[in-house]
Amino acid sequence: MKLRLFPQEPVGLNLLSQMAHQIVLGTGTFAEILGAPASEHPRLVEDMHNHEAKSAELHFALLTHMRTSFLNPLPREDMYGLSRYLNEAMEKLDAAADLVLLYKLERPPKRAAEQLEIISRQAELTVDAMRKLNDLDDLEDYWIEILRLTKRAERTHRVWVADMLKDMKSAQYARHRDVADQLVDVTKDMRRIATQVGSIIVKES
Repeated sequence: MKLRLFPQEPVGLNLLSQMAHQIVLGTGTFAEILGAPASEHPRLVEDMHNHEAKSAELHFALLTHMRTSFLNPLPREDMYGLSRYLNEAMEKLDAAADLVLLYKLERPPKRAAEQLEIISRQAELTVDAMRKLNDLDDLEDYWIEILRLTKRAERTHRVWVADMLKDMKSAQYARHRDVADQLVDVTKDMRRIATQVGSIIVKES
């Protein structure tokens, strides 16, 4: 039997899904940064800033919607938590791109591409999951898969840091470590979203 809180997809869930889509777009822009010459970085980082600005706009639109809507598909604290973590994930992805530009990192390590692949997959799954929050039957697999991907990201981060310590001088290491930390923190925010979804599943079961 389907567990359905409301018969139709509410506006709030669509806004959450759009926020997750901004992260998908952001990973694509970051991938372009990794493959582009340094002369192209300012333009691409500006594109990333636009994704972050759109995420913030959607976040505030959701807050306004929750204040003015009589019925919400989920408790307001759950909706706010999901929106907050999505927005923070986008902010950290934007910060990582900004650091590439500020530090003039012409060739970020290949490990960055591995982390972006994980973030992109997490975000794609989350786009779909946010739309399904009024029909929770299929979301347990989402929850588990996001946790698996986060563990993979944390392992990649540890290997990346170890490689940097071995191969880089201290100043270079510090710059690249800042980017690495921002990227792994994005995956942790995606895990927080999945954990919040898990909490919703438990409460509504």
